[in-house]
Amino acid sequence: MSSHYAYKTLAVEGPGADGVVEVALNRPDKLNAMNNQFWHDLRDCMRQIDRDSMARVAIVHQGSCRIFSAGLDIDPSQSGGLIAPSDDEDPGRRALAMAESIRLPQEAVSAIELCKKPVLVVVDGACIGGAVDLICACDMRYCTQRSYFCIKEVEVGLAADVGTLQRLPKIVGNDTLVRELAFTARKMPAEEAVQLGLVGSVQKDLAASLAHARGIAGVIASHSPLAVVGTKASLNFSREKSVQEGLDHVRMMNSAYLQSPDVPTAMIAQLQKQRATFAKL
Repeated sequence: MSSHYAYKTLAVEGPGADGVVEVALNRPDKLNAMNNQFWHDLRDCMRQIDRDSMARVAIVHQGSCRIFSAGLDIDPSQSGGLIAPSDDEDPGRRALAMAESIRLPQEAVSAIELCKKPVLVVVDGACIGGAVDLICACDMRYCTQRSYFCIKEVEVGLAADVGTLQRLPKIVGNDTLVRELAFTARKMPAEEAVQLGLVGSVQKDLAASLAHARGIAGVIASHSPLAVVGTKASLNFSREKSVQEGLDHVRMMNSAYLQSPDVPTAMIAQLQKQRATFAKL
């Protein structure tokens, strides 16, 4: 575990010399169920990666657990008020307390999307409920043949409220199938997930999927970090805006970024067929 990335529910390695950080979910005895501490750790870890000038890309995976994650920890003592709401007699005050309890997991998952650096995720086995929220906030998703995905919330009496319903339709572009998955809580196998576009590839097992993701992360980390963070910023901004608004945004951003020495450094390296070396952020 990296000494300056110390969390109770995550095991973090890196960033290494290549700038890659690996974030492993670390509650294997609880099937990586997401408790209140996990939401704090995920939010803080992603914010730390965002600020870390040595970090260029992150990979999230399940660590030593036999599945990716069982989703929300339903133990009331671990839920931070999500399962056992306030005992205040005033329903208005109970609702206000519940809204604040929901805000933390929302912020934690959104911290992945708001991190300037690309975040990849590797799934092996079950990815349930809140785990689907998590992967939907990542930039790229990969899985193994035995993986499946389940928007579980309706089956336990609630609407998913941590990002799946907002992000998944934009990822896959198939409103009917998203609604089917959300309304029925059925399991979507890996083969269907890759056909739908939820994941980029399906590998034989966890080792192969991690190797695939690490290869992609290494390529990303080899590019200008300014170019990479600028690309993520433009993609995220443009997803919610018109084409012209996206063009205006990237024009203003690149009017600054193109003044960086990263541009001539990259061009010279291309011409000389060598690997470029860029300064940290």
